[in-house]
Amino acid sequence: MATESASGFSDHLRGVTITTLACLGGILAGLASAVVVGTTPEAAGDIQAVLLMGIAVFAQYPLLKLIGVDTGEFGIKDNLYVAFMTFCLWFITYAILLTSAVSF
Repeated sequence: MATESASGFSDHLRGVTITTLACLGGILAGLASAVVVGTTPEAAGDIQAVLLMGIAVFAQYPLLKLIGVDTGEFGIKDNLYVAFMTFCLWFITYAILLTSAVSF
């Protein structure tokens, strides 16, 4: 039987929710970076793209609370996981858009 955390989610559903939100946040941050900063070779070195990724990481915590995940239970491992997954998906998405010369 699945155990439940204090928020009422089972451990599995809590993990899936956090992972899904982190991945979607990274993809949206990559798309936002391409739209705001651009996909030119000069845009690849712009620090604003990284700032958009950082905003996406911090924007997830209020969303998680809104969904019902207790972020007060998060330890360093959980916080690093959210940041790492968001970064990875942001990097992949933005790199694909930069190398394929997509224009918005």
